[in-house]
Amino acid sequence: MESPGTGAARRDGEIVGLHHEDGTPPYDVRWSDTGEVTLMFPGPDAHVRHLEPEPGRFHAPSGHRMDEAGGGVTVTPPDVTGGAGAIGRRVVAERRRQGLSREELADRAGMAPDYLAHLEERLADPSLATLGRLAGALGTTVASLRGVGIEAPPGQGQALLHPELRPLSFDECRVRLASHGVGRVAVSTPDGPAIIPVNYEIVDGAIVFRTAPGSAPAAAAGTDVAFEVDQVDEAMSQGWSVLVVGPASIVSQPDAVRRLAERAHTKPWAGGQREMWVSIQPTRLTGRHIGPAGE
Repeated sequence: MESPGTGAARRDGEIVGLHHEDGTPPYDVRWSDTGEVTLMFPGPDAHVRHLEPEPGRFHAPSGHRMDEAGGGVTVTPPDVTGGAGAIGRRVVAERRRQGLSREELADRAGMAPDYLAHLEERLADPSLATLGRLAGALGTTVASLRGVGIEAPPGQGQALLHPELRPLSFDECRVRLASHGVGRVAVSTPDGPAIIPVNYEIVDGAIVFRTAPGSAPAAAAGTDVAFEVDQVDEAMSQGWSVLVVGPASIVSQPDAVRRLAERAHTKPWAGGQREMWVSIQPTRLTGRHIGPAGE
């Protein structure tokens, strides 16, 4: 196409990254003709337009689109299913794990909070520069935010040059255990010892999880079991683990079962009908932390 004013070739592009909180240039722009992302300082013939959301359509951060000489066109990526994308969900999970607000992370990463909200809540494909700033602000890696290596077990990174293994205090163990999440319960089954991951809650000081009668986790009821949670920070080559030992029993009173179901943060990731609640009363609580010596 030709620009009506100058006769210059027109290019349409989508703003996919901001470098200043106030939205001023430069921008990371993905060009519609090549799909390439480049750093762009708009010239005098460039037009930056704000587009109102349309159902089923994808828009650039804060609803902006840029074309070098003329009106903009909305772009729909190949897979628009609504909701947050995988990168956005990983950013949210890591931000919340570190106790950061969206504004705090945006400030660390040098980007507008509105743009971070877009990344977290909408399908988005941020530039490598944007991912690098987010990874740096979160103390992780671009590969981790992209989900590279999620099929491999954690801990394949380099060990610290001078690591220190120290025991966690009782209170430190309780703090790390207190957040609901995924832990592992060790049980004896007819087929031998087994360690099974389960979604768990902490209710009145007890560890509770739900499973199905006859399943491997159900074998914990009526026995002394071990339960473990951990966290590994690949980027920093450090982590921790907490071990609980105690008797497990089935929660059978209807009122107690109803309260547990109402207070549960998540449904079991394994899916299916899992309405049998098992409670573990801790009799021993220990933990360890690996980090830089002298930390």
